[in-house]
Amino acid sequence: MSRIVKSALIQATTTHQGTENPDKIRDAMIEKHIPMIEEAAADGVQVLCMQELFYGPYFCAEQDTRWYSITEQIPDGPTTQLMCELAKKHNMVLIVPIYEVTIDGVYYNTASVIDADGTYLGKYRKNHIPQCNPGFWEKFYFRPGNLGYPVFDTAVGKIGVYICYDRHFPEGARALALNGAEIVFNPSATVAGLSEYLWKLEQPAHCVANGYFIGAINRVGTEDPWKIGEFYGQSYFCNPRGELIAEAPRDKDELLIADLDLDQIREVRDVWQFFRDRRPETYGALTAP
Repeated sequence: MSRIVKSALIQATTTHQGTENPDKIRDAMIEKHIPMIEEAAADGVQVLCMQELFYGPYFCAEQDTRWYSITEQIPDGPTTQLMCELAKKHNMVLIVPIYEVTIDGVYYNTASVIDADGTYLGKYRKNHIPQCNPGFWEKFYFRPGNLGYPVFDTAVGKIGVYICYDRHFPEGARALALNGAEIVFNPSATVAGLSEYLWKLEQPAHCVANGYFIGAINRVGTEDPWKIGEFYGQSYFCNPRGELIAEAPRDKDELLIADLDLDQIREVRDVWQFFRDRRPETYGALTAP
């Protein structure tokens, strides 16, 4: 009997622009996502992931300490607690990317993983932090993650998270597979002209190399006042054969839903024996500075 998991991604434009109060934008974006989560529940979705820093614009287009005001503790902050309530209400696993604070001045780009009964299972902190022009000033806002590459045993299967820029690094993608991931979610914020040509290349390759599913999320629209480029959407699900099985448009909000047959993982790995044929004793240079 197939293990079918009805899965969803949300890609969304920013409701308010970056010139407005960060708290106002955060509240508006949370309100925008709640009906989309409810729509997913009505369609029988079992697991859902939102885009990187879902409750704000991509504020890393500037370097301004005012954005520190929307950081939250995890899991005790209000957004994670609200999402725990929604997960329990809708019997849905949620992956919730927010701006985390541990102590004053120590901030991470983080995603919480919440089980279908509302239990907070843990978090992933973005490991690879870009600092590049134009407008990706993330080292101003985030410390590199320090939790490794955890995989969470949820009601629907084993889930890993890899955030945006992480996707350019195959090492962590392999670590997630070795830790047992069946579905990897990659919430992102990425613009045309910079990485669009890689968007449907790298992550399908991760699926093939590691024999798992990926849900890749990208926001949409152009965000004022920075206008660093068009967030080109095109969120998608990819199967262990590297095939895109569902794709959202590039220019509008979308709740993208797909059925993932987790039994396909075993089928693919039985054909392509990449894990049997690995030679980790030859890979020492990969961890050298």
